Amino acid sequence: MRGLLAVFRKELADHLGSRRFLILFALILLAGMSSVYVAAQSIRDQISDSQNAFLLLFTTASGPLPSFITFISFLGPLVGLALAFDSINGEWNRGTLSRLLAQPIYRDAVVNGKFLAALTTIAIMLTSIFVIIGALGIWRLALIPTGEELLRVLVFLFICILYVGFWLALATTFSVLLRQTATAALAGIAAWIFFTFFVGMIADSIANLFVALNTVIDPTAALQAEQLRLMLARISPNTLFQEATLAVLAPKIRTLGPILLNDVIGALPNPLSLSQSLLLIWPQVVGLLALMALCFAVAYIKFMRQEIRAL
Repeated sequence: MRGLLAVFRKELADHLGSRRFLILFALILLAGMSSVYVAAQSIRDQISDSQNAFLLLFTTASGPLPSFITFISFLGPLVGLALAFDSINGEWNRGTLSRLLAQPIYRDAVVNGKFLAALTTIAIMLTSIFVIIGALGIWRLALIPTGEELLRVLVFLFICILYVGFWLALATTFSVLLRQTATAALAGIAAWIFFTFFVGMIADSIANLFVALNTVIDPTAALQAEQLRLMLARISPNTLFQEATLAVLAPKIRTLGPILLNDVIGALPNPLSLSQSLLLIWPQVVGLLALMALCFAVAYIKFMRQEIRAL
């Protein structure tokens, strides 16, 4: 624990004092404040009742500015990749990794301390941004959020940390597997582009091909094609993040899959409680946590088995 805490404190201080952190923090804060400011004005002009108005700050897009969820979905991976693409191979290239391990520090303390410090940095960054834009939204709406709305925002914050944490773990994996920092950064950007843009295209193409192979188009085939599309799209952490956050911030969402007419008949248009929304999104949250754990496990095992003296 002593070695782990030493690495953790050193890496955390480096992250919080780096220009990289300040640039990423300013970028997301500026984007979030712009989105929430414009969304608050739109909410005040168009919505007469104040039910869940505070949650609409994070999901409402106005004009050319997308919603805050869209900004996090797009910029969050860049934060995770930027904080860890050179965490291990940077030590290799500087020749400091062997000297670090020559100290009374276990090898697993190095990779664990670096990952936990970067994840703590992400948590501090997102929490600070949420507090600032939340205060801005309260000022613009002149409305105090309810206790359930605050709990939903906290759940949303936790999901954001998991989502960015996945990209952090993926960048750590590339940093362990690839010697050059530029190559690791390019691999992370390639993965970000693939999951953000191409997974959805591939899922749509396979679903359309499934429908085309059926000689007779019936509702059952269309439903199966949509379920297949959703299953393939949920391979991407972006899809899991968007589904989980929308269900948390929009209590009126009752399902994340295709809705049949039989499901609508007799259903009351009442919003779900927080516990019911959590039951709806727990597969997405567990999926994000599993993807993050899997990527970090690959980095951990590979780092523990590498021969440092030969590097």
